[in-house]
Amino acid sequence: MALTETGSPAVGGIESGNVRSSYKLSVAIISFNEEDNIARCIEAVKPIADEIVVVDSLSTDRTVEIAQSLGAAVYVEPWKGYVDQKNSALEKCSGEWILFLDCDEVVSPELAASLKEALAAPAADGYRVNRLTFFLDRWIKHAWYPDWNARLLRRGAGKWEGLDLHETLVVRGEVLPLKGDLHHYSFRDLRDFFERTVRYAATGAQSYKRGGKRPSLGKLLLNPLHGFFKHYILKRGFLDGLPGFLVSVANGIYIFMKYALLWELQRDKKSTQ
Repeated sequence: MALTETGSPAVGGIESGNVRSSYKLSVAIISFNEEDNIARCIEAVKPIADEIVVVDSLSTDRTVEIAQSLGAAVYVEPWKGYVDQKNSALEKCSGEWILFLDCDEVVSPELAASLKEALAAPAADGYRVNRLTFFLDRWIKHAWYPDWNARLLRRGAGKWEGLDLHETLVVRGEVLPLKGDLHHYSFRDLRDFFERTVRYAATGAQSYKRGGKRPSLGKLLLNPLHGFFKHYILKRGFLDGLPGFLVSVANGIYIFMKYALLWELQRDKKSTQ
């Protein structure tokens, strides 16, 4: 049964109101208009998950319907930002362990096996996964890889913190890596890639403003160049061919736009004072 933000039942889905402490692994997912991705994400993790919790931020497509049809417990809530939305999903999970996924991510068979092995004999309070992105018909094995992120934690051992688009799962205790990649199918095509780059820069600027960060000419000039250099040279994005070059350039553009928009936000604030 899906739940609204007030906890009243919505139509369809599975019963999610009873907390069962026998759950070993809960999977937490946040969603918004992800009808093209969410089935692939859930189906890949169903063989190892005892519970799948989706917190949806008022999707207007079939995301909720698809998630319910696959057995997920769905909660519909207004968007609160990445950190708060993910922590809301965390609070609704009842498993001893919680794995966080985005709708455009898929647990590979090797990663699923590693998860099962880790949960059978836990050696840490949290685990990192290595994300591998598929873009322009190829796996980006350098410019965006390796991409280690803490995604699995023992209940009560941590929560999401930080700024939106720079949020981090902070785990109190030891964090170990898991074998196998988390497959990431983020962008449909170049247009989608560049449109998201603009949106993410705007979100990042807002987040930086709330965090008290300030722009400067040096950051506008040097940080974008460093972003390109990091992905194309240091991470050897040139080995990914033209897609690696595009990824590296877009990273520099993203950083430039983020600080430029932050400057505009702070200028507008001053003009209204």
